[in-house]
Amino acid sequence: MARIPEAEIERLKNEVSVERLIEASGIELKKAGKDKQGRCPFHEDDTASLVVTPAKNLWHCFGCGVGGGPIDWTMKRQGVSFRHAIELLKADSSLAAEPVATHGGAVKRSTVRALPAPVALDADDRTLLGQVIDYYAATLKQSPEALAYLESRGLTGAAVAEAIDTFKLGYANRSLGLRLPAKSRVAGAELRTRLQKIGIYRESGHEHFNGSLVMPILDAAGNVVEVYGRKVRDDLRAGTPAHLYLPGPHAGVWNREALTCEEVIVCEALIDALTFWCAGFRNVTSAYGVEGVTDELVEAIQAAGIRRVLIAFDRDEAGERGAAKLAERLLALGIDCFRVVFPKGMDANAYAQKVKPAAKSLGLLIRKAEWMGQGVAPKREHAEPEVVTERDHLPPPAPSLAAAAATEQAAKEETPALPAAAVPPAPTSDAAAQVSEREIVLTFGDDKDARRWRVRGLPKNLAVGVLKVNLMVSDDEGKFHVDTLDLYAARARAVFLQQAAGELGVNEGMLKTDLGRVLLKLEALQDEAIRAALAPKEAPAVQMTDAERAEALALLQSPDLLARIVADFDACGVVGETTNKQVAYLAAISRLLERPLAIVIQSSSAAGKSSLMDAVLAFVPEEARTQYSAMTGQSLFYMGQTNLKHKILAIAEEAGASRASYALKLLQSEGELTIASTGSDPDTGNLVTQEYRVEGPTMLMMTTTAIDLDEELLNRCLVLSVDEDREQTRRIHALQRERRTLAGLTKREAKTAILTTHKNAQRLLRPLAVVNPYADRLTFLDDRTRTRRDHDKYLTLIDTIALLHQHQRAIKTATVHGRTVEYIEATLTDIETANRIAHEVLGRSLDELPPQTRRVLGLIVAHVAERAQAGALRRADVRFTRGELRAGTGWGDTQLKLHLARLAELEYLLVHRAERGQGYVYELLYDGDAATPMHLSGLIDTEALKSHAYDDQRSGSAAERSAPGRGVVGGQSGPGRGAASFVDAHPVGVS
Repeated sequence: MARIPEAEIERLKNEVSVERLIEASGIELKKAGKDKQGRCPFHEDDTASLVVTPAKNLWHCFGCGVGGGPIDWTMKRQGVSFRHAIELLKADSSLAAEPVATHGGAVKRSTVRALPAPVALDADDRTLLGQVIDYYAATLKQSPEALAYLESRGLTGAAVAEAIDTFKLGYANRSLGLRLPAKSRVAGAELRTRLQKIGIYRESGHEHFNGSLVMPILDAAGNVVEVYGRKVRDDLRAGTPAHLYLPGPHAGVWNREALTCEEVIVCEALIDALTFWCAGFRNVTSAYGVEGVTDELVEAIQAAGIRRVLIAFDRDEAGERGAAKLAERLLALGIDCFRVVFPKGMDANAYAQKVKPAAKSLGLLIRKAEWMGQGVAPKREHAEPEVVTERDHLPPPAPSLAAAAATEQAAKEETPALPAAAVPPAPTSDAAAQVSEREIVLTFGDDKDARRWRVRGLPKNLAVGVLKVNLMVSDDEGKFHVDTLDLYAARARAVFLQQAAGELGVNEGMLKTDLGRVLLKLEALQDEAIRAALAPKEAPAVQMTDAERAEALALLQSPDLLARIVADFDACGVVGETTNKQVAYLAAISRLLERPLAIVIQSSSAAGKSSLMDAVLAFVPEEARTQYSAMTGQSLFYMGQTNLKHKILAIAEEAGASRASYALKLLQSEGELTIASTGSDPDTGNLVTQEYRVEGPTMLMMTTTAIDLDEELLNRCLVLSVDEDREQTRRIHALQRERRTLAGLTKREAKTAILTTHKNAQRLLRPLAVVNPYADRLTFLDDRTRTRRDHDKYLTLIDTIALLHQHQRAIKTATVHGRTVEYIEATLTDIETANRIAHEVLGRSLDELPPQTRRVLGLIVAHVAERAQAGALRRADVRFTRGELRAGTGWGDTQLKLHLARLAELEYLLVHRAERGQGYVYELLYDGDAATPMHLSGLIDTEALKSHAYDDQRSGSAAERSAPGRGVVGGQSGPGRGAASFVDAHPVGVS
């Protein structure tokens, strides 16, 4: 029995509105809350007991106790079966909605079909059988189950779509009876009797080919005289035959048009023959099994003048026996016979699925077919046998690339007396071509008979298996033919050649050879374009003049390099933000390390976070940065292998990269990305598993206005908070006014030179290894697990500062496993600078409050202190509202609402109900100094490191050093409180 796909049932349940279906039946529905009510047609109903729930697309009758969805309504209202209801809704939901006379009750079984009958009641038997085949053919195209079966047999693509139309392939899904008049009616009974007579119905009343792929066989006049059915499911009851035919002796010849060739392939089964046909070997027909070689088939082969038959029976005991029997019969008639030899136990379809592409594998077996007669095999008399490619005898197509490859392989084999090829030999692709951006021009022939082929649109074809171009062929007399076609489509090539031969008045065979050479040349150019597109894109090296190099080196050798960088930022129009500018610049330099830093710039809207990121990126060479506004979830995985290596990946907003957050985390942690994906092999076109790899390391930089960020991403990054104080705003306003003056114009002209110097300086930096001789003496906060990553950021910050000063340090070498490694050493000055930066940046990242929220807390502390002093109150007695804060601070209501909610959640504030109205007042619980900048405790003082160095020199023993990571003297400040400066935090045991 043909099964209705679950997807089809679910689609009807979701897409067909049960409300519209009921209203179309003539039942008035009235709104009752979220539901609708009406009178049930299935019983005497005066209380409107029928309830429809549009939100769930369901109905229910409290009087009958029945209900369901649109399918259940159709079954109940029309009195039809489940399958019949499905067919009604698929055809037209209005057919299922038409009211049926109920005579005061529900319909038990409808006898009038709403679906139109696919056959004529007055047709003769031959016409009736043809109409049924046409209905099956229409059903196949709407049946995912049948199409999936063809795909499971390796029959896919344009070729099988062409075969469906050419051979009227169909599918019997048990829906034919739902469109015929009911058997209880006279017309229905008579029609079923006639269908039983021709073999479509059985005596039991079931369709003979139910659940089968249907393949009709025609006679010489084009009438259906035989039908083959193949069950598409394998989970049938034991004893159910998988192969079916019409009752009576076999008749007809499948693909009779193939007999116009001098050579024909004869298969054991129709599925095998269809496999050859879809692979491009159109000169194929089939028997009805090993013992199903009919006299009609042999007589048709003899009458058509076939000179050579390739027997492609299964390679099993029955197939060998049947092939020998057929060969004996044909050899007696003077027809040469060759055996297409498959591997043991395989048939054509199984072999084509196993060895792909089928055109190449089957073509090679054809050329290696074994002679089945006595004595020496007859030699081939001509090189290009005629091959029937269309039912209307269109000219044969140009050879496919796969078939050409098979021909070349067969030519290399030193096997004499091979049978004729199914396709012509492949032309060579050694034609000279004039290639430009717009077109490709190839010329064939001599000066008197030159043929010029022009091709446009090739760059658009970057997918294997597609070659759609605009093609024009012309001669010296001005005659031409032009068309747009897919050169891999045999029918399109054949039509083009036929029309071009008529337009130019030349031999079609000559144009066919030209087109083969054009096709192979285009394939070669296409392969080059695909490989060039997939190759890593290397940025062209930037050439510096001697003066530019000297200026860049002078910058890198400046004794106050970090101060010079801040000054250059100021000169380029970025005021304030000293620490942020230094950290962001150093993070950009860290792209040259194995584990670079990552930056998130966080601020309120319009505070200047994007300006800071753009300013930093302007100092970076163009070839070392990649900037996007947003990224999709898989975009990072398919970048070039080295496109991000030692580069900056800048994303305008963190929200634009939310879908790519997983890839960004991996890129930061692992230093590379790998993904396995399905793609086409560039050489064969087959689907294969391809691995894409994106190498790091990559420095990540992004901005955000969000208060709460993804914790997994946040603890991998340094968080920079833009200065939003009033004094910074005044500095920005002053700078904006200065830009309108002559001094501002002068600065803008000097900005280009400053940026060029910094870009050249960064180009001179090498990705050297950094060795920190003081690393084992450094200490860090260890009271929470996230410091495991913050500690690594701290060490990377030291390495980056040292790397930036590489032109001021001696470059040393070390031999590791026979390989020489260059490195520089970090100094105490580098550690001191990193300590200063880490106190502010890493201390802020360990704070439980975001920077903007802590700033609001500082404003609240100042506001409460002012109110308490003015009213001579204790701080605990001061209450304030959000409106008072808006008036006192100038902040917007939306921002204050978010920050106050965060402070209340973390118990910095206590919320009280207002005495009047529905508002709230706040009480400050925090008693610290919120304005005190956050510092990172636990870092060793560089003076202590100097003492260690002195002790080491005096003792000469590393065993006397204090153990790294030991606790610091005194308590550490908790989150949200000010901490002692790093000078006061010495590890235990430090002199």
